[in-house]
Amino acid sequence: MISLFKRWIPWKFLVRRAARAYGFIDPLGLLARIRRFSQPSEVGEPLELIRAGIAFHARGLVNTRAIQHNLDWVWPYWVERQFNPEDPSFIPRAFSITHVNLTQRNWTAVGRPDLACYPIVDPRGLVTPLFDGWSLDLWLLPDEGLPLVPSRVPEAEQELTWDPELRITTRCRVHGCALEAGTFLIGPGSEPVLELEASGSCPGGGRLVVALRPYNPEGIQFVERIEAQTKGTGWVVDGKTPIDFSEPPDAVLFSNYREGDVFQKALAPESHEHSASARCDVGMATAAALFTLDAHSSRTVSVRIPLDEKKARPDRTRAEEIERPTEAWASWMSGAPRLRIPDDCIRFLHDTSLRTLLMLSADEVVPGPYTYRRFWFRDACLMLEGLLCAGFTDRCRRTLDTFPERQKLTGYFQSQQGEWDSNGQVLWIYDRFERLSNTPPEPGWMAAVGKGADWIRRKRIRGDTGAAHEGLLPAGFSAEHLGPNDYYYWDAFWGVAGLHGAARLAARYGSREKSEAWFREAADLERTVFRSIERNPTFQRTGAIPAAPYRRMDAGAVGSLVADYPLRLVPPGDPRFLATVDHLMKSCFHHGAFFQDMIHSGINPYLTLAVAQTLLRAGDPRYRDLFLRVAELASPTGQWPEAIHPWTGGGCMGDGQHGWAAVEFLQLVRSLFVREEEDRLILGSGLLEEWLRSGEDLSYGPTLTAFGRVSLHLEGPPGGKRSLRLETDWYGEPPSLVVRIPGYRPLEVIDPSDPLTLEPEKERP
Repeated sequence: MISLFKRWIPWKFLVRRAARAYGFIDPLGLLARIRRFSQPSEVGEPLELIRAGIAFHARGLVNTRAIQHNLDWVWPYWVERQFNPEDPSFIPRAFSITHVNLTQRNWTAVGRPDLACYPIVDPRGLVTPLFDGWSLDLWLLPDEGLPLVPSRVPEAEQELTWDPELRITTRCRVHGCALEAGTFLIGPGSEPVLELEASGSCPGGGRLVVALRPYNPEGIQFVERIEAQTKGTGWVVDGKTPIDFSEPPDAVLFSNYREGDVFQKALAPESHEHSASARCDVGMATAAALFTLDAHSSRTVSVRIPLDEKKARPDRTRAEEIERPTEAWASWMSGAPRLRIPDDCIRFLHDTSLRTLLMLSADEVVPGPYTYRRFWFRDACLMLEGLLCAGFTDRCRRTLDTFPERQKLTGYFQSQQGEWDSNGQVLWIYDRFERLSNTPPEPGWMAAVGKGADWIRRKRIRGDTGAAHEGLLPAGFSAEHLGPNDYYYWDAFWGVAGLHGAARLAARYGSREKSEAWFREAADLERTVFRSIERNPTFQRTGAIPAAPYRRMDAGAVGSLVADYPLRLVPPGDPRFLATVDHLMKSCFHHGAFFQDMIHSGINPYLTLAVAQTLLRAGDPRYRDLFLRVAELASPTGQWPEAIHPWTGGGCMGDGQHGWAAVEFLQLVRSLFVREEEDRLILGSGLLEEWLRSGEDLSYGPTLTAFGRVSLHLEGPPGGKRSLRLETDWYGEPPSLVVRIPGYRPLEVIDPSDPLTLEPEKERP
């Protein structure tokens, strides 16, 4: 019926006529012009991304109205910096229709590995308890001197700890005043509660303020009603969410948009009439709870917010005991890889990255706790491989069980329409799961694998045109960091790897006939890709691989490296891929890391680490500088946003805590110690010289490989002979083990029962 309606009604004519009548540009003509910048495609841009972009900029429109006309309010850290003309984060607003966070997209989630609940904390301690909700802030108002407002102070300390719970602590000190906030979860998984523990002191006395704010790290989040609880120890927000204080405040103030920010009232509370609630038709209600501070003494107040609004009880009393879990993280991490190196920073980042993956896979795998709290096959498959290597096979199996439900009848694994890399990624991770866990596929997986492999075969562009994209996958949006719709080699390489994975699975658990057919299809697609590359004028001139057949070399070429890492479709050191790396490092690096010009317009941590993996495979020592540079770019809480502003160091794209970045850091640390190459394991090839010179023992493991479980222990003093001890649990015949520790003679052995003795290389004259 809808299709008949479209044919009967001249809707294009009506839209164009209406636009001209009201003096607007013709939207259909504009859209057609925009699409000419891309290759012709059946999908212009994934609807899901358009929907997300509209929501993002809708808030930006609200920000435009709310923020710049009220700069006397206390705003979150990103606003205080981005709207400050003295700050490098400043962005002029004259022609910006929407005002969005473009320079300080940093936050860290607090959570547990068994709970898909992600309260976030920004770099100055602003806490957003509920997804995309309002926030709580802390201030110190001394009796003498200037207020301590964390979002306005130039420096603050922030750290992440996990003993016993994962906790984020933020500290600020100004003119003798000290403010500390600790944020963590308590309560069982069925009724989780966020606790904010606030401590403050002022030399001459003052007030510690807990403030409810109608915004979060993305911008305005409406609050229409705040009421005092009848027992006098907290608030109820919008009639549903209770906020409970550990003790009654000494004063409580409320305000609405017309009256201004409650901050102004808190500066002189005695001159304002106290009330029991605030209502605001604009949605900018604010509240402040004031706790008196005596001179030269500190005061600690805790605040609790239930995170399951359906089970929240506004009448819950503080006396009710809430369980404080002490074993959640310890039990989950008991079998995870342990890293022992003489570098506390790298070890912290490794352990924190693993916790990030566990948090973001508590339910469905999501690449971020906030902006990207939705499912993509691309991120999920890469994050699952990291969890697999770390030994979390049951968690991965649970997620892989859901993939067939997401598959279309056509065989397409669709998370975003028009992205053609997903089928290859799903088939690849199914194969990786079987090989790393040494367990057969679950019932139903093989049917989905078969349909997914056949979809790749059918989706390829067929014909006798002789065009450079002949035999590839169609033009699509694919990974958004590669550019507009195109016939991406990224998609094709994933297709090759996926067909190989499907063929291997079919050979062991399905039909030999199908296995052989998919191996042939994979070989044909691989020949087609490289034939297209070899015909490309840019490749013929430079030896480097562009992103697609008709593209010149640009930042999107980073996607073509996927054939080297993580797919290992080519041998280490393939000159075509090293030439691509050389071009990228010469033309697309900024401040020592990969700068993605397109869309992200920032330094990209996970793509920098992918380049480092290609260099490491090739034995090129430049991997070290990239690895250490990404470590430097991490936030104090051990996180990376999707892309980083080259001058402020703040996030400028995507989620402030990015799962893809976390998994790439984990995987590179693993590769430094152990990596798979066909029928061999390469041991120790990436160990840093400063670690080896330190004299401390080094160890890593256990980690799962395609051959079994492995742990490495390098022992002994530097400069002389050292001992390499292995702990292994092979699935079958042991693989060839190649030891290539820098500064020591290479060894090749088969599963030694005794520790290996490593001889130092003779110094070259």
